[in-house]
Amino acid sequence: MNNNKALHGCVLLLLWPFQGTTGSMAECQDPGSTHCTISLEKLLDRAIQHAELIYLVSENSLTLFEEMFIPFQVRIPLTQTGNTCTTSTLSISTSRSEVQENSDKWLLHSILFLIKFWIDPLVKLQTSLDRYDNAPMALINKTKWISDKLMNLAQGVTILIQKMLGEGAVMLEQNNKSLADYPVHFDMLESVLRDYSLLACFKKDTHKMETFLKLLKCRQKGGLGCSLL
Repeated sequence: MNNNKALHGCVLLLLWPFQGTTGSMAECQDPGSTHCTISLEKLLDRAIQHAELIYLVSENSLTLFEEMFIPFQVRIPLTQTGNTCTTSTLSISTSRSEVQENSDKWLLHSILFLIKFWIDPLVKLQTSLDRYDNAPMALINKTKWISDKLMNLAQGVTILIQKMLGEGAVMLEQNNKSLADYPVHFDMLESVLRDYSLLACFKKDTHKMETFLKLLKCRQKGGLGCSLL
């Protein structure tokens, strides 16, 4: 119940998209000017807020899915097998010492890679949930909301890459074996277990995105003792 209240409070503060730079966060040369800018610090703050909220909603979605479809004795083995996540086979280190030694460029590109990796699987998840006889609308709506906010976060990270690294359009190589390439299962039990595993893996990866962004912000502020949370 407390988690639901916290989630409701956060959703009331829905984040504006990264497109454009107008609004109270932007600095304009003249009142009414269309030539407005937004500081790197504020961009990072917005990206972190997006990532935090996506993580919170993904956590809430996973809990709701568990309560509806997953027996208690099945939950722990699935959520603790992080090595079953497809992204665990990618070249994105999870070692704290290695991550802290990596460059800002590595962090930013890793975040964007994870975002792009998950766009299609989340669409597949929505299609799968639509086939359930008793999937609550709250769960379906949350997955759609996450997809929208993930696209917003992709826009924000792209802007950060342009500002911090001076790079233009970002083209990332996608891993050939995406979760979206997996066959759609029509066996209900198999679909439920697969969708549960997908939600658990997505939650883990959103935590990585949030952590990497917070590490970037610490570095930008000149912190000497920046560490992973």
